Amino acid sequence: MRLLLDMGVARRTALLLRQAGHDAVHLGERGLTRLADEEILLLAAEEGRVVVTMDADFSALLALSGASNPSVVHVRVEGLDHGRMASLLEHVLAAVGDDLQGGCVASVTPAGIRVRRLPVAPSR
Repeated sequence: MRLLLDMGVARRTALLLRQAGHDAVHLGERGLTRLADEEILLLAAEEGRVVVTMDADFSALLALSGASNPSVVHVRVEGLDHGRMASLLEHVLAAVGDDLQGGCVASVTPAGIRVRRLPVAPSR
């Protein structure tokens, strides 16, 4: 799984994920610390990467655009250090990796993982 970690995720998380065999890059490693959310989604789609973020804006942007990619993992668990974040992400990838490859938003909370397939249907 190819991952693109947003600025809200500790940079060292990407290193731990790489050591575990994942293709993970952090925006900060590429000098892209000021990239707008829309540009991050575009970059991830171009590179076939899943965006990992703490920011709810990505889900909203995907819903408004009607896009079917890239997938997004929205981590809604506060206070994780880089080691616990990497472990959590490995669990998420194992649990919903097929969904992520098919296009989805995976919302991760302390209670579990909720998956919404892309494109996200507009609310009525």
